[in-house]
Amino acid sequence: MDSLQTCRWHEYDSRIHFEQAACRFILASAEQAITARGAFRIVLSGGNTPRHIYRALSQAKSNWSAWHIYFGDERCLPADDPERNSLMAFRIWLGHVPIPSQQIHLIQGELGPEKAAISYSRELAGAGEFDLVVLGLGEDGHTASLFPDRAWEHMKILPAVLPVFDSPKPPLLRVTLSPARLSHTLQAMFLVFGKEKQEAVKYWRTGKALPASRIRPANGVDIFLHTG
Repeated sequence: MDSLQTCRWHEYDSRIHFEQAACRFILASAEQAITARGAFRIVLSGGNTPRHIYRALSQAKSNWSAWHIYFGDERCLPADDPERNSLMAFRIWLGHVPIPSQQIHLIQGELGPEKAAISYSRELAGAGEFDLVVLGLGEDGHTASLFPDRAWEHMKILPAVLPVFDSPKPPLLRVTLSPARLSHTLQAMFLVFGKEKQEAVKYWRTGKALPASRIRPANGVDIFLHTG
């Protein structure tokens, strides 16, 4: 985690090309992992940016029985709340493909930050290294629910999962995987869409410390950027 982040930038001026490229990357990662190891362990992002990509994946062909789904963060809301990241993914994608239910690992945000973090830490204990982590970028440089200028940035040793009590965006209470756990992956991709993200992207490119720049897998990160 002390090494610098290695970034590969993929830039698209068309939203369709941006989403198609991201979808191809995810499916290629899945095929490679399933061929090599018989399973594909992917961490999903919430938010608006991946919605169309998830919808495209719901129509794609893959060996869905080999997919294992995890989540990078979750909002501490009732399980049926439409603002839950997991519910969005289910409605658009996961509910339309035959992934075994026991291979979809939900964060129990309804338990509250502390209990949900403990529960998901146990859930991840046997997961090992992820094959692909999908992340987004906020206007302030945050990713998952790792917001800047918060206590986690000053912790020398980070647990796998962190409770969040002071999100600057509603809801206040959340759960998030830590930078260390998100970095324990063969591949990581960021999906960055929207003009409001451009200032954060500029800072990121110049090497400014952002929560997103704390994701540092050994193989670097692939950043899919819509520039239109």
